[in-house]
Amino acid sequence: MKNIQLYDYQREMIERIETAFKSYRSVMVQMPTGTGKTILLAEVVKSEKLKASEEKSEKIKGKNPCVWIVVHRRELVEQIKETLAKQLDSSLFTFPSSLTPRVFSIQWLSRHYHELDERPSLIIIDEAHHAVARTYKEVMDAYPEAKKLGLTATPCRLNRKGFTDLFDVLLQSWSYNKFIADGWLSLYDYMSVKADSLDQQMVFGLTKRGADGDFSLREMSEKLDVRPSIERLCDTVMRYAPDKKGIVYAIDIKHAEHIAEYYRERGLNAVAISSKTPAEERKYIIERFRNSNDSLKNTNCQVLDSPIRILVNVDLFGEGFDCPDVEFIQLARPTLSLSKYLQQVGRGMRVYEGKRYCLILDNVGLYRLFGMPSDDRDWQAMFEGKLAGKGNIASAEERYSVAYALRDESRCIISNEQTELITVMTHEGQRKDLDEAYGYEVKKNEMGLLGVIDKDGNEVLPYIYNKVELKAHGLAKLYSKKKFDRERPWMDLKNGVRFVRRPKIVS
Repeated sequence: MKNIQLYDYQREMIERIETAFKSYRSVMVQMPTGTGKTILLAEVVKSEKLKASEEKSEKIKGKNPCVWIVVHRRELVEQIKETLAKQLDSSLFTFPSSLTPRVFSIQWLSRHYHELDERPSLIIIDEAHHAVARTYKEVMDAYPEAKKLGLTATPCRLNRKGFTDLFDVLLQSWSYNKFIADGWLSLYDYMSVKADSLDQQMVFGLTKRGADGDFSLREMSEKLDVRPSIERLCDTVMRYAPDKKGIVYAIDIKHAEHIAEYYRERGLNAVAISSKTPAEERKYIIERFRNSNDSLKNTNCQVLDSPIRILVNVDLFGEGFDCPDVEFIQLARPTLSLSKYLQQVGRGMRVYEGKRYCLILDNVGLYRLFGMPSDDRDWQAMFEGKLAGKGNIASAEERYSVAYALRDESRCIISNEQTELITVMTHEGQRKDLDEAYGYEVKKNEMGLLGVIDKDGNEVLPYIYNKVELKAHGLAKLYSKKKFDRERPWMDLKNGVRFVRRPKIVS
């Protein structure tokens, strides 16, 4: 079995999971998109397999124990299997069933779990924010002796019900900004339509809701799957990302096809793809997209196999798609779901050699509903159901002082002038903010005492402390035998001010 190379934050999370399972039967883990949840999954599977092989004589209720991995879409089953085979061993799925992880879609498992011979010792729910249907609870409740592990970047629900009905505790990884500051996730530029633009008015004027509480697909299609709107989407890409490789998120299959067709008419090599695309064709398209940067360097590339630079998709790449050299994300699908928003922009946040930043083109103004992708969020409150992961149009309209009158059906989006986006944040400004917030490092001297240096290596705190807890925005909690450190353990490293309790940062 292969040794998996884990980063520090992944190793730390593995240890926290093992500790949590000593007290709880079901654990949910939150890690931002792009930080290697699948690697974590593989390491957990490996650990469980080793335990099973060491204790193979021990049976659970007389049946072979094993690991079950549950995904929310059939298309992800083979993808997870391939990833596990790469991370663990190419012969992974040739082992006896008692040692082989089983990968199921929840649709299949909910109908057939009672027919299966084995009893799972561990059930892993991938993209666990989808675990909202009774089918998940039914399967999990059927195996009370099994440990349950849920993995997600976004532990939130539109209906504010939380996840405490399925999981006992939430383990949170580092903040999004911490991952970016340390180089594990990409910096990004964020551009959006103006607050008073017709595009934003149309989105905030959507009045109908679907069964899940999100915008109605039919109304979105009627209002936004029109030629002028698509022209503006294309103009945005041609103005701001003409030579970049990217992913566009569309409303439905027809919308995706219309966008891709218009982009091709304007010389952009775009292809629409969805769950309805035949599996072999989808695999072929994705490979051409993944290899497009290499293909551009190959002068012998045939026209038939010309590189695909833009994938227009319908929820297919919200989760589970890894292509780190994606340079831009275009949001053409409105949503009220914080989870959907973060999963979509997260496809562009992976780091890649030569990629300085990701460009996010927000043609539907979602940041006004949800803030920046890297904003800190109260995941614990959402996990407990105290806070909904849902955008609030009324508060967004009030915040941005935009008054709309879109109830008149005769009004529509026009494209008689070029689409002009505003820059909400640049990667240079983000880098500066992150250096100020995370530009400190704890160091140890030869005597084992701790101090703090800044990003330039200058000593900020002398090496006199037994323990230093470094927090964001230049805050540190200090531990020493001195009375002053015990009474006022918190320090603002930027100006040396001490506090009795951790100060609250307001920006």
